[in-house]
Amino acid sequence: MIEYLPGNEVDKDKWDLCVSSVPGCKPYGFSWYLDIMAPGWEALVDDDYDSVFPVPAFRKYGFYYIATPVFLQQLGIFSPDNNIAAKLDEYLGFMPEFYRLIDLCIAQLPEGSDFMVTARDNYELDISKPYSKLWEEYSSDCRRNIRLAIDAKQQIEEDISPAEMISLFRQNSGRGLSGVKKRDYIKLSSLMKYCAENGKGRLLGVRNSKGELIYGVFIVIVKGSVTLLFTATSAESREKRTGYLVVNSLIEEYCDSDRIIDFAGSSIPGVADYNKSFGSIRVPYYRIFRNRLPWPVKLFK
Repeated sequence: MIEYLPGNEVDKDKWDLCVSSVPGCKPYGFSWYLDIMAPGWEALVDDDYDSVFPVPAFRKYGFYYIATPVFLQQLGIFSPDNNIAAKLDEYLGFMPEFYRLIDLCIAQLPEGSDFMVTARDNYELDISKPYSKLWEEYSSDCRRNIRLAIDAKQQIEEDISPAEMISLFRQNSGRGLSGVKKRDYIKLSSLMKYCAENGKGRLLGVRNSKGELIYGVFIVIVKGSVTLLFTATSAESREKRTGYLVVNSLIEEYCDSDRIIDFAGSSIPGVADYNKSFGSIRVPYYRIFRNRLPWPVKLFK
């Protein structure tokens, strides 16, 4: 039986055990991830944590709503049972009525619900094979770009600070990015520090001859996956094909394991082509949306 729980009543040991039992589990559902990126989160729990559904809940203008925080790509049901389609509709139907607006990205496709559903793109690479087999599945352009990156004599380093990587992003890809606020970067920095200090993630980067950071990637490592959660690039790194060098190095390091490389997006054609060039496949996730706010409040959602 599904039960609604405020976040402070969740048994986090049982919760995380359930999440970690999901094949190819991703980091987004773990309690420590939610505590940092979605503080105040709530929960739906079934049968003593046989399956769980995190609820990133917020309040604004006196109304409660659910929304997907920045840097938290997808939630949904976390369960070791692969046959969860029927359970998903049960969970969605159990959402408390006081959530007047729901705008949530989930891993599973709902059926028969009253939500507006939009598919989004993610790319994953099964790295259970030996590296030599994975290399053969790269595109020819990918292998060529890796060789060009190696010829540029670049060195991957791990003495990268969260502030340094976030600054690089904000000066380049993040310039003018209106959907990401200062508070989002603060939470991201906290997540980076937590993961680095607790063996759940790494910050990797490449510097130029002047010692300036030109590329950085923050990866989150859990039992079932290595997630490329946040990447910062520059014009120089793109010219030197630095990203190809770093991702290939990660694939070589983590290959032959029961994990996936999760590229964490994207629907942008150029980024999608880059992800696919490593042999990854499209694994969609879904944005579900329902607005029951009263007029005229719904106009300002």
